[in-house]
Amino acid sequence: MKNLSSLASFCILAGLLLTFSCTNTDQAQSDPNQDQEEWQSLFNGKDLTGWDIKMAGYPVGENFRNTWRVQDSMIRVSYDDYEQFDEAYGHMYYQVPYSYYKIRFDYRFTGEQTPGGATWNVRNSGIMVHSQSAASNEIGQHFPVSIELQLLGGLSNGKERTTGNLCSPGTAVVMGDTINYRHCISSSSETYNGDQWVHAEMIVLGDSTIIHLIEGDTVLQYDQPQIGGGFTNINQTREHWEGFGITKMDDWVAQAGTLLGEGYIALQAESHPIDFKNIELLDLVGCKDPKAKNYKSYFVKADNSKCQY
Repeated sequence: MKNLSSLASFCILAGLLLTFSCTNTDQAQSDPNQDQEEWQSLFNGKDLTGWDIKMAGYPVGENFRNTWRVQDSMIRVSYDDYEQFDEAYGHMYYQVPYSYYKIRFDYRFTGEQTPGGATWNVRNSGIMVHSQSAASNEIGQHFPVSIELQLLGGLSNGKERTTGNLCSPGTAVVMGDTINYRHCISSSSETYNGDQWVHAEMIVLGDSTIIHLIEGDTVLQYDQPQIGGGFTNINQTREHWEGFGITKMDDWVAQAGTLLGEGYIALQAESHPIDFKNIELLDLVGCKDPKAKNYKSYFVKADNSKCQY
């Protein structure tokens, strides 16, 4: 692993990925609040407050054809108002960027794909992390430059189709000691057929390590997320970039190799209906002075400007 603090390394190697509750014995105190995780909900269950919608071909904030909806405490990606998909790729961005954190949520695919969607987008969606902002997307851009936790549903055809995979629009990662430029890398998850709910998590440790978990199992891990690798293929030409709505290819190529240490979280809409619920985040940046009132033993990165005494 690259650039991990000793505490984070211990937590991972000890297999305590689900809670990040390992404690530095030199700092342990009697206050039980030091180990109590303070998860925050990114979705209020009522409306889309705190999120920015960006649909390809439309300005930030325009919810084209009412694609993004709230119903029964869920965020729903719906295509009821569509006759054809027409490459109306969309993302909805949480308005606060994060660097070191853990995110968890539940998702399910429903119904049938919208006519006109690509065959590879059947029961296909995702959550982007370390993403560029909604406002920095070009008007016709299909996907943000980001790291994607790809979500796939089984096709009930007896074939394996893993979820919790990695896709990397405009990015690359290190696996082992080698930069991996493949656009999508499969996880080791099971296949989830039908419209069942699936629980997914990510542990994001700045520009060092990212871990994918599905139903509590670690299914993929990689290091050093960075800009590079073309958009979906390292050998892509300008024509390919423009096919994804990106005219500023040179700007991204000039940044190749730049590590991604923080960014935005975005939900994805790419032609198949999907529901999201229970979207929660545990910030792993905070006060690491054990004398402070708001010290937490699970913080991985220190920001002692937040300490309260």
